[in-house]
Amino acid sequence: MGTLGKAIYSVGFWIRETGQALDRLGCRLQGSYYFQEQLSRHRTLMNVFDKAPVIDKDVFVAPSASIIGDIQIGRGSSIWYGCVLRGDVNNISIGAGTNIQDNSLVHVAKSNLSGKVLPTIIGDNVTVGHSAVLHGCTVEDEAFVGMGATLLDGAYVEKHAMVAAGALVRQNTRVPCGEVWGGNPAKFLRKLTEEEMAFISQSAVNYSNLAQVHAAENAKSFDEIEFEKVLRKKFAHRDEEYDSMLGVVRETPSELILPDNILQDKLQKAT
Repeated sequence: MGTLGKAIYSVGFWIRETGQALDRLGCRLQGSYYFQEQLSRHRTLMNVFDKAPVIDKDVFVAPSASIIGDIQIGRGSSIWYGCVLRGDVNNISIGAGTNIQDNSLVHVAKSNLSGKVLPTIIGDNVTVGHSAVLHGCTVEDEAFVGMGATLLDGAYVEKHAMVAAGALVRQNTRVPCGEVWGGNPAKFLRKLTEEEMAFISQSAVNYSNLAQVHAAENAKSFDEIEFEKVLRKKFAHRDEEYDSMLGVVRETPSELILPDNILQDKLQKAT
């Protein structure tokens, strides 16, 4: 984007901001007779009451995630796109190297019927699969919670245990170390193999590395993104099969066509 383009973009941005400010002012002047359209401005980190999230500087938090209230997240962990972590009536603690994958929900309970306080505690190097729900539960170090699994109040997943995808772990259920539990309600299925235990540890490492790639991409400035678009367009490659589906015929630029005598010389040297 050139200097003129930047100027136009900035002017457009300030016009939009000014328009919203004028709209709010007009609503106030109209008093109780106005119709107010609520504009939602997403906040990745948000306080509740006097509680604010405490997050290590090396944590990757996707821009569409929501981390709200009394939450602590340790070094090298990652909170992926669409996740909601809500520590309002109790606290959430997440250790180091843990990944909470896309669209997962982590919430807490103030207490259960017997009065037991139920924060959500997730240890180090834990993998929580896509769209999982963790509510007022505890997951120890290097445990694995599969995609779409649900852990209800008081559930306890021990170290090196695995909750299968789609499982429902009911209240106060304990998943012992080295076991796989699945189903609805979740029950013991079998023992974990040594390879599966190693996979759990490696999964956390893989996501920690992948998070660094996404963090770097999300940190790019507007100018960097636009420059990369130009580069991709300039050096884009389409194979013949792709072109034929679109009905496109691409001619090779004349400057890339080598004379026949050069091709013959290269063939002779190759033989």
